Amino acid sequence: MTQKFSFAVAQRDGRARTGMIQTPRGDIRTPAFMPVGTAATVKAMMPESVRATGADILLGNTYHLMLRPGAERVARLGGLHKFMNWDRPILTDSGGFQVMSLTALRKMTEEGVTFQSHIDGSKHHLSPERSMEIQALLGSDIVMSFDECTPHPAPHEVAQKSMELSMRWAQRSRDAFGDRPGHALFGIQQGSTFEDLRAQSAETLRGIEFDGYAIGGLAVGEGQEAMFKVLDFAPGQLPDDKPRYLMGVGKPDDIVGAVQRGVDMFDCVLPSRSGRTGQAQTRMGAINLRNARHRDDPRPLDAECSCPTCSNYSRAYLHHVVRAQEMIAGMLLTWHNLHYYQELMAGLRGAIRDQILDSFVESFHARRRQGDIAPI
Repeated sequence: MTQKFSFAVAQRDGRARTGMIQTPRGDIRTPAFMPVGTAATVKAMMPESVRATGADILLGNTYHLMLRPGAERVARLGGLHKFMNWDRPILTDSGGFQVMSLTALRKMTEEGVTFQSHIDGSKHHLSPERSMEIQALLGSDIVMSFDECTPHPAPHEVAQKSMELSMRWAQRSRDAFGDRPGHALFGIQQGSTFEDLRAQSAETLRGIEFDGYAIGGLAVGEGQEAMFKVLDFAPGQLPDDKPRYLMGVGKPDDIVGAVQRGVDMFDCVLPSRSGRTGQAQTRMGAINLRNARHRDDPRPLDAECSCPTCSNYSRAYLHHVVRAQEMIAGMLLTWHNLHYYQELMAGLRGAIRDQILDSFVESFHARRRQGDIAPI
């Protein structure tokens, strides 16, 4: 790959910005939402269907792919893009979040983390160097540095110790990543909810120099109000000329609020996970298709949505297949949810471009407050 990774802001509205990330495998329009393909698949979706929703980039998971089918195997088979039939950009997380969640199955030292597989109990070691090696074997376009995701709540002293370890691991990640033209390495800001720790983390990451910067350690149980308080200052602590990625977020109103505060990239399992459990995300808010009120309803999920689900299937049918636990239920609802998320991102990009973000956000919240009112 000879083309360089680059990012440019095209327009701003307040702290919000819209722009473009350029990679050898295609452009990523920002603000961007990345569907989560944890184990080399977005559950219940074909790759071409994910692309049809408007997705420019997918997320893969280092932890899950290193355990099954194995990074070396994926590399022998031509890399993750060929393996899963997705020819556009892929971002892989470093595995740190999953490993840190295995509290009873892991041992952490300065060197890295030794843990037991949740699949078969086998022992593995993950360090900044090994994480970089795995992500290189996978061939991901955007690589995440290895970090410790600080649990919430955490006292200042604990959060500081965790953040400082992540910063040492960030330097090791940068050293191990090396020179890979066409591929990008993102650093991850930590510091829990403490502004001084976030500032210290950002300063360290700036000194190391990354191609983009993630805001980590949020969406871990702190609640939206606390998250927004952190986002009131955290994005501004990071370089203005690089993309900012809020990891693991989130619900539609989380994303809208974060875009207002200057975030460019998002990922979350919610669209696919809620689709598999009978829930649809719409302009009117979340709709639970298990509820009996939908059983005789001939309307689509969202009359303004152009996805195949809303164009071809009624709420009554969706209620039926959800209650009957048919596979098509998860497929149809996941397709709709991912389509809705991409429509929301396109709406945000357009509103920023046209300098009408405030009115767009006001309308977004008003419709969700109005809710999904059934016909009389």
